[in-house]
Amino acid sequence: MSLRRNTRGLAPGAGLLIWLSLCLWPCLLPILAEAQSQSSSTVHAEIDVSDTTETGASAAAQQPAPQQPGSISGTIVVQTGAAAVDAHVQLTREDKSLNKEVSSGENGQFFFTDVPPGPFHLTITAPGFATDEFTGTLSPGQTFLVPEVMLSVETAVTEVRVEMTQVEVAQEQIKEQEQQRVFGIIPNFYVTYVPDPAPLNSKQKFELAWRSVIDPFTFVAVGFLAGVQQAADEFSGYGQGAEGYGKRYGAAYADVVASTFIGSAILPSLFKQDPRYFYKGTGSTGSRIGYALANAVICKGDNKKWQFNYSEVIGAFATGAISYTYYPASDRNNAIWENALIKLGESAIAGVFQEFVLRKLTPHLQTHSKSQP
Repeated sequence: MSLRRNTRGLAPGAGLLIWLSLCLWPCLLPILAEAQSQSSSTVHAEIDVSDTTETGASAAAQQPAPQQPGSISGTIVVQTGAAAVDAHVQLTREDKSLNKEVSSGENGQFFFTDVPPGPFHLTITAPGFATDEFTGTLSPGQTFLVPEVMLSVETAVTEVRVEMTQVEVAQEQIKEQEQQRVFGIIPNFYVTYVPDPAPLNSKQKFELAWRSVIDPFTFVAVGFLAGVQQAADEFSGYGQGAEGYGKRYGAAYADVVASTFIGSAILPSLFKQDPRYFYKGTGSTGSRIGYALANAVICKGDNKKWQFNYSEVIGAFATGAISYTYYPASDRNNAIWENALIKLGESAIAGVFQEFVLRKLTPHLQTHSKSQP
């Protein structure tokens, strides 16, 4: 009765279905809950798989794709347009990670394969031609064609070294020595300020002697000496007046000529010795004085070694002997010895003056040496 009343207006059998549902509902709840849980797990699993797949794909996309190597080729010619055969081509990179070499073929072409992309440098060389270079950048997989390389003929640089002979060097040094004058007036030819001058040959020794005896100041100095001798009545056998002065002048000039040629040209040529004074300029005062005084009896040979000064010593006595022929008979007894000793004494004193005084008073000093062979 109650069932009828509650199911009024429903389709036939619908009430039974509803009644069964209400009776079975408590039993169906656990089953539905378990099904719902399994469905949720499946959904989450699918989401996790999807996320993992997407993450892996993203990581793979971030990795750089491998770069394909490329190639480099070109043609080398010379200025005439002919192909440069067997030209050497070197391929390098600034970081030294690349170094390849090839030679051009009969048509002048060269080719590099399997070249990593990036900047590169080519150096092209060939015998008789100037080196050429080319710089470029190779893209991945690119076939790089180098513009035609034209080699120019190498400029020949010939070094011509002209060296003066020892005689020529000595001649130049003599010319400069002949410019040396104390106060710019008094000849100071027989001293060299060059540390290592070239030795003189015989001709140059005679040339220097001749240049000295014909110098205008030499005539003036001889005239002054003759006047002093006449005033003091030295060599009284010559007498006084113009004739006496002339004889004294001739004797004094003959002494100068004989002394200069014998002691500075003839004997130095025979004994191969240098007639010049070699300026020292260094060391203590005492050592320089000793050096200057010793130069009256020692000298440098043409071999640049120190030796006994035969030219100076023998020359002094030879000059005295010659003067014996033209000095008055009353003054001949001691002429040889006096003139010889005076000459050696003058040479020693002159050395001291050369070492300490005359250099400061002589302009146009020759202090540099020409190049010697």
